[in-house]
Amino acid sequence: MEHPADDDDRVEFVESLVNLSRTAAGRGRLNADGALAAVLCRLSSSTAPVLISRLRLVRNLCADEPANQDAFVESGGVDRLASVFLTGLPVSAEVVRTVCQALGNVASAGEAHRAAVWARFFPVWFRKIAEMYDPTVCNSLCMVLDTCCSATGGRRRLAELCDAGRGLPIVLDIVYTMSRGCHKEEYFYWLLGKACMEGIYFTRVFQGLSSTIILDGSGGVDCTYKKFSNEQVFLLETLSDYLTGWPGYLDSISKNFALSVLQVLEEASSVVDARSESNYVSPTCWLVTDILKYSFVILRSICAWKVHSSPFAEDPANSLLSAGLLQLLLRFLRELEPSYIAKNQAIHTSTYSKVCPYVGFETDVVSVICNFLHGRKQVQDDIRKQDGISLLLRRCVVDECCPLLREWATLSVRYLLDGNLENQYKVAELEQKEPVITPEISRMGLRVEVDQESQCQQIVNASSGRTDAGFLLFVFLEHEKLHVTNLDRWMIRSMFSVKRTCKFLYFPLLW
Repeated sequence: MEHPADDDDRVEFVESLVNLSRTAAGRGRLNADGALAAVLCRLSSSTAPVLISRLRLVRNLCADEPANQDAFVESGGVDRLASVFLTGLPVSAEVVRTVCQALGNVASAGEAHRAAVWARFFPVWFRKIAEMYDPTVCNSLCMVLDTCCSATGGRRRLAELCDAGRGLPIVLDIVYTMSRGCHKEEYFYWLLGKACMEGIYFTRVFQGLSSTIILDGSGGVDCTYKKFSNEQVFLLETLSDYLTGWPGYLDSISKNFALSVLQVLEEASSVVDARSESNYVSPTCWLVTDILKYSFVILRSICAWKVHSSPFAEDPANSLLSAGLLQLLLRFLRELEPSYIAKNQAIHTSTYSKVCPYVGFETDVVSVICNFLHGRKQVQDDIRKQDGISLLLRRCVVDECCPLLREWATLSVRYLLDGNLENQYKVAELEQKEPVITPEISRMGLRVEVDQESQCQQIVNASSGRTDAGFLLFVFLEHEKLHVTNLDRWMIRSMFSVKRTCKFLYFPLLW
């Protein structure tokens, strides 16, 4: 393909070559004419209008073309791409993004290519690229970093990338940039997955995104509260999305990651407790709530991850069991028990040991227990030994404040009893001790009794002791805040004018 030398500097001509390079046949024609070597020689002297077109041509010629990828490295193409940043001219985001895409295509060819790219661009030029804080550039940068940190030599380069004195600022700048709510490509997820979930660097990245504040507590005592950041929430959200969306892409989940997330959960819980005790309300307290939510999602996914792993992969849930995850979850449930359940005595007010940090907190706790139970006999036994069976049984009811709580609890009980005779015997031995008259029932003029013959619960009028079914149904509808007309009320009373026993299933009992 012969052409005048002056044509090489025309944008229209270079764009025609770019269009030709989009197909395998076109790249074959360009390779026969030595187009790659020619365009690389002209990169450093390119003016701004034609530079981006030449970079696109280089990128396309190095896509799935082993011969061109080898020729690129042998002819010093990595240095020629770096020279783009040394011209002294302003470099646009589009130019930098195309450079990263070209490097990513070259690095995918093999270890020698990845080593050449890494040696020339890490850490200085990668850091400068990350400091542009452009989401489209960061997506392309993640492509290069993820490719370089894969296969042979990838573990060493990943350690360098997450080293606090060398590459960690690059990762932090990428997270800061991508946390703005922009579109995230798969390479961003894959890079964080390698560093945080498969690798051992989650804590280093998470702490690098954090900050602390000192507050003056009551009595002049300085209290240090952990101030979680938006970027930390974003990191947990990204990792939870990866775990729930593409669990099969992970070769492994390190126990370091599992234990680190458990530590984050404990820390966030302690922050909630400290703020409750000091009556301090932070303007950013919603961040702690999000930290709790995403920590539960990650732990729930980790407990279920063995389904997607190979039979020989280490189960990270075993480390969580040894570290006390089950004790922590059961403690959360006990703290949420009403006082009349926790103390097993008559009540006058309906109070709780602890207030839920957010709607659905109890559901999240039970969901983690549910996945933790599945196929793990030791967890089944530990729940029985720690008197946790009744905690799960009491969640098998409809709770408007905790959507799906009953469903998760019911499935948990199924896993709890599956193939475990000791737990089955324990549940079979449960017997009713005494009914509990809650303030809600008492205010309606009712009380709960246990029928001596059937041992079933029944609710009666507290003043007369009668079990008037029509009256009870009327009160039940009022309590449920259903829309009932006066005619409906009259019909209900008429239908149930005879004395019958009306039994309800979901009134609290002590076991």
